[in-house]
Amino acid sequence: MKKKPYKKHTQYRQGIYRPVNSAKYNGGKYPRYLSSWELKFFKWCDANPTVVQWSSESVCVPYISPVDGRMHRYFVDNVVHIQEGNKIVKYLIEIKPSKQTRPPTTHGNKKRSTIVNEAATWGVNQAKWTAAKKWCDKNGYIFQLVTEKDFTLFNR
Repeated sequence: MKKKPYKKHTQYRQGIYRPVNSAKYNGGKYPRYLSSWELKFFKWCDANPTVVQWSSESVCVPYISPVDGRMHRYFVDNVVHIQEGNKIVKYLIEIKPSKQTRPPTTHGNKKRSTIVNEAATWGVNQAKWTAAKKWCDKNGYIFQLVTEKDFTLFNR
């Protein structure tokens, strides 16, 4: 079966990032960003002297979806190794809108289909993050969710 070509979503800023410090980037191909937040994070990793190594979608974590009960693969957004004092700390980073990091609300004028979709997304995200945290515990990483509210940290 032939893979479909990558299709950009016109609503979001998407493209390929070419690292300036290519020795720090650990990946076979240039990383692909799917939002302006991911691009900003890539630039931060590339320019930050405490980041020893980084990659994009290089760790695959299996998880069971609560929607269909089947095994799926979760490609975590980023892997970052940061020099903290005299040791290197390894992180799995997932970049999400803050709205998707908390349970959906049912109040307001939401359509039933919107509520169902938000609940399904929340359930799948919870399953992914639980699996990622277990993977991190087993492999010596720290799992970290990053939202737009955290991006003031990356302006340095």
